[in-house]
Amino acid sequence: MFRWYQMKLATRPLLTQSVTTAVLFATGDTMAQQLVEKKGLEKHDLARTGRMALYGGAIFGPAATTWFKFLQNKVVLKNKNAEILARVACDQTMFASTNLFVFLSSMAIMEGTSPKDKLDQSYLTALKSNWMVWPFIQCVNFKFVPLHHRVLVVNVISLGWNCYLSFLNSQTPAKSI
Repeated sequence: MFRWYQMKLATRPLLTQSVTTAVLFATGDTMAQQLVEKKGLEKHDLARTGRMALYGGAIFGPAATTWFKFLQNKVVLKNKNAEILARVACDQTMFASTNLFVFLSSMAIMEGTSPKDKLDQSYLTALKSNWMVWPFIQCVNFKFVPLHHRVLVVNVISLGWNCYLSFLNSQTPAKSI
């Protein structure tokens, strides 16, 4: 199975990363609903899971794949440790902050609520939580993981992170627009 996945990463990287991301975003939401919120299957919000999968596959997967390639090619320093720190700094100041903004806004739009209200209620909390989790993970990712596996590493770690984001998103009711 891993060889097949490797082949798909080599031949269709963007599609493979996007499909993988959609599945893992949906899994993170399912974990939030079933393990954290304990909704049970009869009260599982399939539309919410679908929104997470759509965001993961259509927005985050392609964006992260492109972003990691950009960092690999454009943030190049002679000192490899400084290079890793520079990549993490770029990732956390540019990509993470933008991604959280787009995630919360997209969820609000798909839910038919106000993006401004959602951002006011959740953005800073999500960003602070992000900075407590992701800098260390990205240091390890940029130091030890080959470029073609970085989105996969982020996606696997993101099972817990997406569970948190889905839960956070569902806890802050925004006004309908």
